[in-house]
Amino acid sequence: MSIFIDKKTRLVVQGITGRDGAFHAKQMLDYGTNVAAGVTPGKAGQNIEGIPIFDSVEDAVKITGVNTSVIFVPPAFAIDAMYEAADSGISLIVCITEGIPTQDMLILHDYLKKKNVRLIGPNCPGLISPGKSKVGILPGHIHREGNIGVVSRSGTLSYEVVYSLVLAGYGQSTSIGIGGDPVIGTNFIDALSHFQKDPETDAIVLIGEIGGNDEQESADYIQENISKPVVSFIAGKTAPPGKRMGHAGAIITGGGTTAKDKIEKFESVGVPVATLISKIPGLLKERLG
Repeated sequence: MSIFIDKKTRLVVQGITGRDGAFHAKQMLDYGTNVAAGVTPGKAGQNIEGIPIFDSVEDAVKITGVNTSVIFVPPAFAIDAMYEAADSGISLIVCITEGIPTQDMLILHDYLKKKNVRLIGPNCPGLISPGKSKVGILPGHIHREGNIGVVSRSGTLSYEVVYSLVLAGYGQSTSIGIGGDPVIGTNFIDALSHFQKDPETDAIVLIGEIGGNDEQESADYIQENISKPVVSFIAGKTAPPGKRMGHAGAIITGGGTTAKDKIEKFESVGVPVATLISKIPGLLKERLG
């Protein structure tokens, strides 16, 4: 199985006629994702790679039955695009766009929660369930079907981890990049809880980084709720305090936000933390037996 997306996923690409939207729509289609529609206002009746384009998500839902949206809309319009998707009956929104104001995200986060709509991102690479569906910008060719769940705040690091896993013979049930902004729709605990319920996920790799306390909260959750083996990697061990490192959330702002703090917390609840990405497969092998 997999979490959040599978062969039943019917995708609409919001912003499909833009450079990134058009490129990744083709990549997702080529991977085997059911890309059923695209949306760009004023472009209805056109198509890209055979994907019909509509003026609104509402029209795309009514005509094609799409249930998932991926957003490549520029930052100034991405919030409205997410509201539109939620109001049109989309149950899963994956927002690739970065640069969305945190204050806007706080309001949207509560709105989507009330409507029972799941958001992944913003500022994320999306997710992939190998052999089933890819939604976002993750490179499909490095992933393999398997039984390891991967969840990461960093898209680039998740690629490196997945590649190391595949070289060691481990495939993935689902690999998900949750994004590194201060306010995101799906966090580590959300992913962990779904991997725990997935009968075909046998172990979990969690990739964290400096800043915030999501990793510490995840460690407590793992101790109390996760029976499957979990191994981790924390990025940012050499980051100087007060300096943002790539992600808006990756900044050491006070006690408990350093890599050292996070590593110590995970190890205190029995989650081994790899010193190098290349050592993750070895830790998994030890935990899986």
